[in-house]
Amino acid sequence: MPYKIFDYDPYLKGYEKHIDARMKNYEDKLAELTAEGSALCDFANGHEYFGFHKTKDGWYYREWAPAADEVYLTGDMVGWDWFALKLTPKANGIHEIFLPGENALYDGCLVKTIVKKDGKLLERIPLYIRYAVQDRSTGIWCGQITDTPAFKWHDEGFAPKKDGLLIYECHIGMCLEDERIGTYNEFREQMLPRIKALGYNTIQLMAIMEHPFYGSFGYQVSSFFAASSRYGTPDELKALIDEAHSMGLNVLLDLVHSHAVKNTLDGINEFDGTSYQFFHEGKRGHHPAWDTKLFDYGKNEVIHYLLSNLKFWLTEYHFDGFRFDGVTSMIYKDHGLGVSFTDYGKYFSDNTDLDALTYLQLANNLIRQVKPDAITVAEDMSGMPGMCLPIKDGGIGFDYRLAMGQPDLWIKLIKESSDENWNMWHIWHELTTRRPEEKCIGYAESHDQALVGDQTIMFRLCGSRMYTDMSIVSNDLIIERGMALHKLIRMVTMTLGGNGYLCFMGNEFGHPEWIDFPREGNGWSYFYCRRQWRLAYDKTLKYQYLLEFDKAMTKLISENALLNAEINCLSIDDNRKVIVYERSGLVFAVNFNPNESYEGYWITVPENGKYQTLLSSDNSVFGGFDRISLDYIYTAEQQKNGRYCLPIYLPSRCGLCLKKL
Repeated sequence: MPYKIFDYDPYLKGYEKHIDARMKNYEDKLAELTAEGSALCDFANGHEYFGFHKTKDGWYYREWAPAADEVYLTGDMVGWDWFALKLTPKANGIHEIFLPGENALYDGCLVKTIVKKDGKLLERIPLYIRYAVQDRSTGIWCGQITDTPAFKWHDEGFAPKKDGLLIYECHIGMCLEDERIGTYNEFREQMLPRIKALGYNTIQLMAIMEHPFYGSFGYQVSSFFAASSRYGTPDELKALIDEAHSMGLNVLLDLVHSHAVKNTLDGINEFDGTSYQFFHEGKRGHHPAWDTKLFDYGKNEVIHYLLSNLKFWLTEYHFDGFRFDGVTSMIYKDHGLGVSFTDYGKYFSDNTDLDALTYLQLANNLIRQVKPDAITVAEDMSGMPGMCLPIKDGGIGFDYRLAMGQPDLWIKLIKESSDENWNMWHIWHELTTRRPEEKCIGYAESHDQALVGDQTIMFRLCGSRMYTDMSIVSNDLIIERGMALHKLIRMVTMTLGGNGYLCFMGNEFGHPEWIDFPREGNGWSYFYCRRQWRLAYDKTLKYQYLLEFDKAMTKLISENALLNAEINCLSIDDNRKVIVYERSGLVFAVNFNPNESYEGYWITVPENGKYQTLLSSDNSVFGGFDRISLDYIYTAEQQKNGRYCLPIYLPSRCGLCLKKL
C-alpha cells in the first residue's frame, strides 16, 4: 500500500521496497502477537503474571527460565536455605510455586532465585522484581518484597501536555547541593518547585530503572521493573510523580531498552544459564563501546518482557511517556558507531535491524493503547526516515526525535573557531533542518555534555575564570563574552531548534563544573556529582543573570505558543553576523558579531504596524548593559520591494525579540 511517508519525502521512493519490508515485518509480528482478536495491550501483561503476587490465600511466584533444569526460591523467609522452596516446571519454560499464608512473604523480605543448570547452581535476582537493594558492606544485591497498602493517587484527570515541551532533564541522586545521593522525597520537596518556577512543563527522570553501577548514569540496567532503591521506596517515587502532576508537570522516564548490564549476579543476563535467553549470542549480543548485552528483538518472549515493562511503568507509576535511549544502537547492527549518515543508502541496507524497528513500532503502538496521550521521544542521531511519523504512514511512531546534532554544532564551533568566524548560514541550517512532517526536541547541551571528558557550554567559553571572576563587580572580558554567547546560543536554540526544548538541570545557569560520579580515581567523592544551586541564587554572582534569562525565555515561549509555530527566515547577514527570523508572530534579531553594534539596522518584519522590544539579552537583569530600551516603539515602513521593515539599534552579541503591538 502507498504510505504517506513517500509523499512527505519523495527521495524515499527509491527505497520503497525497504519501507514495505519493515512495514510487513511489523504487521506480521503484530498479527502473531495478537492472535484470536486480542489487543497488543492484552499481550503485554507479563508483570501481572510473573514475579510475586499476593492473593487472599498466599503468594504466587513465577519465572520464565526455559533452559533451567530446576528453579528454587530462597530468602529471609527460609533462613536462606537454597533448596527449601522448589518451583514446579510448567509449559513454555515457566516455573511456579505457591506459598500458602498471607505472611509467607512480607514487606522487606529479601529474596533470590536459585537456578540449577547442567549441575551448576546460579544465584539470580527475580526477573520481574519490583524492588532490589544492595548490602553496602558486601556489595551484594537482593530482591526485596514490597507489601504495602496500594498507593493513593491524586492525579485523576491529569492529561500530559504533548505540544510545546520544555523538558528539564533530571537525575534524582545529584539533585542536592550536599555531597551525597539525593532522594525521591528531597527531589519532590526541593526540585519540583524550582522546576515549576523556571517555567519548564516536563521533567525527564534519568537513572530510575535499577542499575548496579551508579556511574553508568542509569544506562546499565539490571532490574527492569524496579525503581532504584538508592533514592527511596516505590511509594516515594509515586508521590513525586503525583506531586508533579498536581503542579501541571509531565513526567517522562528515561527508558533503557537498547541494552542491559552484562552482570549475572544482579542482572538478567544468563538468568536461566544461557546467554541467549534475552540476548543475541556471540559478537552480536555484545556492545563493543558500552560492554553491555544486546536484546534479541526477534524473540517473542523478549518482546513480551519489554512491552510488559512499558505498560508497567505507565500504569504502576503513572509516567507520561518515555525518552527511548540508544535508538541508533538498536536499529543498526553496527550500532551506528563511526558511521556518517550522509545518504539514504545508510538507512536501508543489510545493516538495518528490522526486528529492532519492529519492536519500536510495537512499543509506540502499545504505549498509545495504554495511554493515548503519552509522549515518546527517540534518541536517534542517525535521522532514520520516518522515526517520528505515525505507523500508519510508514513511520516508527515516535512523537519527537532528539536533535542530537545541535549540541555537536555548538561544541564544534566553540572548540574550533572564534565566534567572529562563525557562519550564520551554517548555524541556521543546523538548527532548522529536519525531516518533513517530523518533530524534534532541540537542545544546546544535555547531561552528555556535562560529563568528565566533555564540558558544558559555559565552562568551554570561560574555563577557570568561572572560579575567580563571576562576581557582579568583576569586568572580566572572557566572562562577559561567555555570558553573552551563553544567552545567544540558548535564544536561537530554544526558538529555532525544534518543537520542544531540553535542558539538563543546572545548565540553565551555567553550572561551572563537570559531572564525575564517585569512583576510585577521585577517592569516591560526591563533590562533582551534585548541583551547586546556591551559585544561581547568590546575588553577588553573575550566575543569577543566566538563570533569569532562562526563565524569561521559557516564559516567552510558553505565553506565545512559540514551539507550535512555523519558522520564517527574514534575513541572514553572514558578513555582519546577524540572523533575523519570525515565529509565532515574534521577530527575533540576533547579532553574533563580537565587536560591531549597528545603528539604524533595517530588519524585515511580517506586517505593517508598530513594534516593541519584548525581550533583550542585553537587559541588565540578564547581566547585560541596557543598550536597548524596552519602551521604545518602532514603526514598520513598506519598502519598494513590498516588504515591511523597521530600523533598530542592534548591539554586538545581543539578541532581541520584538512583538507587534
